[in-house]
Amino acid sequence: MISEKCDVIIIGGGISGLSAAKLLKDSGQKVVVLEARDRVGGRTFTIRNNNVKYVDLGGAYVGPTQNRILRLSKELGMETYKVNEVERLVYYRQGKSYPSKSSLPPTWNPFVYMDYNNLWRTLDDMGKEIPVDAPWKAPHADEWDKITMQQLIDKICWTKVAKEFATIFVNVNVTSEPHEVSALWFLWYIRQCGGTSRIFSTTNGGQERKFVGGSGQICERLMNLLGDCVKLKKPVIRIDQTQGTVIVETLDHETFEANYVISAIPPALGAKIHYEPPLPTLRNQLIQRVPLGCVIKCMVYYRESFWRKKGYCGSMIIQDEESPIELTLDDCKPDGSVPAIMGFILARKARRLVNLTKEARKQKICEIYAKVLESEEALNPVHYEEKNWCEEQYSGGCYTAYFPPGILTQYGKILRQPFEKIYFAGTETATEWSGYMEGAVQAGERAAREILHEMGKISKGDIWKDEPASSDVPAQPFKMTFWERNLPSVSGSFTLLGWSTLLVSAAAAGLFAYQKGLLRKN
Repeated sequence: MISEKCDVIIIGGGISGLSAAKLLKDSGQKVVVLEARDRVGGRTFTIRNNNVKYVDLGGAYVGPTQNRILRLSKELGMETYKVNEVERLVYYRQGKSYPSKSSLPPTWNPFVYMDYNNLWRTLDDMGKEIPVDAPWKAPHADEWDKITMQQLIDKICWTKVAKEFATIFVNVNVTSEPHEVSALWFLWYIRQCGGTSRIFSTTNGGQERKFVGGSGQICERLMNLLGDCVKLKKPVIRIDQTQGTVIVETLDHETFEANYVISAIPPALGAKIHYEPPLPTLRNQLIQRVPLGCVIKCMVYYRESFWRKKGYCGSMIIQDEESPIELTLDDCKPDGSVPAIMGFILARKARRLVNLTKEARKQKICEIYAKVLESEEALNPVHYEEKNWCEEQYSGGCYTAYFPPGILTQYGKILRQPFEKIYFAGTETATEWSGYMEGAVQAGERAAREILHEMGKISKGDIWKDEPASSDVPAQPFKMTFWERNLPSVSGSFTLLGWSTLLVSAAAAGLFAYQKGLLRKN
């Protein structure tokens, strides 16, 4: 017996599914959203209690060029605030802390600086060859998809310290290891987020801001707008397209009928659903080949923001294999209250520490913070929160699905390809800021417009829409200096120019790095 009939059924009550539902409802369509959990939000998750007021244990950060999520959140009456980066950042390596005003690690060694510079420049230059909407069409797609990021890092980087930092760069951005991901996919990922500086920076970058009250409000407010059409605790187990319309069955054996379906869940979770007729061969293969990354998000709370009193902003890059955390950001509230530091346990470290108790993980985190910040106060937190996304059966991990070598060129074009009346959303299907809340909005609205086009309500040219730049969160360009553009790589100088030119290049690199404040004073 059919519980409800509508125009479009949307599977997944995260940002992507609910933004699709809003657009369709605003266009006069009747929608039903089926969410497996007992909450909306998907990979965003804001909790509230007396200890934290509110805290984002899932997706949290927004920044310049993320114009769709900024537009949607503004429509919902939400405000953003800047993540604190007024004071100095801290880079920690080999047992020593090095304060810096740059997001790049400071170094005393001009050869290391040359290596860093060549790494970022090369990743960005390679990315420019890759079409954001069809990376499998890049001129070197087959070649780059056959190798891992580890192999590419080993080829680009000459110094051990640069290779180690490149590993952190991969870990932080895609919660995976360099040997796990395709070079083509990672280069595309960085490219569609605006490049290495945009994706990794806090100020003027992907982590510049958070939402006052938490990002979970986006889906909560969308659910309030949509009303009774959002159904919680409704995991979908079957989609039947054999009867003209689409019949969707949930785990509690409720059935819903519609003309179209949008699947707004991570690709791999599609394997939990039975399809009649069966999925096309390549779609069936794809969903078995794109796992999600591993991350435990950790929030340590203190009586006061002692790091600010020491002249530190709370941002730490920790290059130490024994440290559970590789990157931190200040997580105080906009008015400076509820002092906290946010840190990620990523990839191999998440797998290594997942079987410890929560208390044991907290202890390890506080110990490394005490070393990096050179403060005993770090050992005395007043509260701790964490979220292990690896154990979430209705996410499969976080932040996003990743593509191992060989998969993007063979299966990538299937990601957004409809299957009869089923259309696909979710942040993984985005072409801008995929993996972020911004990508989720782009994907949801694009899938909704695909259906509106199929209904004859909009033209094909209206499916993909450019988003006007946000006036509230303007983007500033990242400008490269002459030396950043032209400084040779270390290995290139060795091979092509010889020792004398290498030393001149190193001296130039040293002078530039000194002027930028990137040289450590030991």
